[in-house]
Amino acid sequence: FFQKTLTAVKNWFTLFGWSKGQNPISIPYSLRRDVCKVQMTSSEEKVFKKNLGKDTKTFYDMLFHLSGQLLPGITSSKSLSLDPVERMLQLHWQYSTLLDFLKSRGAYLPHVMPEFLLEPDDYKKWINVQTVQKVDVKNSDIFNDKHLFILEDSVFETMSKRAWTDVLLQIYKVFVLPRVSSLSITDLFSLESTQNMPRIELELLSSNIYSPYERTILTWLNKHYEKNRKTVWKDCQKGEIPPVRWIVNFDQDLLDGLVLAAQLATYCPYLIATHFVRMYTNPRTHEQFLHNCLILVNAMHAVSLTIDIKV
Repeated sequence: FFQKTLTAVKNWFTLFGWSKGQNPISIPYSLRRDVCKVQMTSSEEKVFKKNLGKDTKTFYDMLFHLSGQLLPGITSSKSLSLDPVERMLQLHWQYSTLLDFLKSRGAYLPHVMPEFLLEPDDYKKWINVQTVQKVDVKNSDIFNDKHLFILEDSVFETMSKRAWTDVLLQIYKVFVLPRVSSLSITDLFSLESTQNMPRIELELLSSNIYSPYERTILTWLNKHYEKNRKTVWKDCQKGEIPPVRWIVNFDQDLLDGLVLAAQLATYCPYLIATHFVRMYTNPRTHEQFLHNCLILVNAMHAVSLTIDIKV
């Protein structure tokens, strides 16, 4: 489950997380590595800058694109110290600032410590500084044994991967989902065919699973499915018009491909005759579900909606 989640997160941020088209990421490796554009000695810096160019993207570039805000005291082009320990402390401060910034925007990350976002070697330096070396009084607020977790190498990598995945998920939750507009939500059920359908409440406390934004999307799915089911499948080759349904989740209710096909037909009605009339409207077997989803993905490819979704 976690691996599937990680893959979905990686694909979304690769495709949509950047200001100028796609930029492949790997979790956590490229995110940990690409935190600063300049990390070399002065003699290497010129060559490094020349090879790197202006188009090199960092995690903070992605965050700025999605949130429209810069982290206090952090820029993607800011140089880090050449001293390994000092550099590690700078990175730890940056990640502390990042987590505080996300939490202030509504992110839920109590289980993510700044050191979990470091490279493995930097994490070892962090543990060493915490347990062995003496530090200045001015840095004493950073060093607190209360939340010190000493992890083995393999455990740290697992923890780091999970921490970065959760950071990205929370970035999506607080900066991307809220873009869903509910301004026209009162008009969604104005059609006669949808007036008698059950409503999905959008109030903040009406669900302990979905946010108001996600429930707005569910309402949108319900509206277009009910509006289009009789139109899309009136001449269906593999069954009758599908029955009324109430779409209340993003997994079980979407498995047969019919709901998503109804959404696509709203914006691309020409796909009905070429693709959707060949779908099973009352699928029972795994093969029929697969058949429907193959048609749906082919329809997405036909309109260049190639977002790497597997059948």
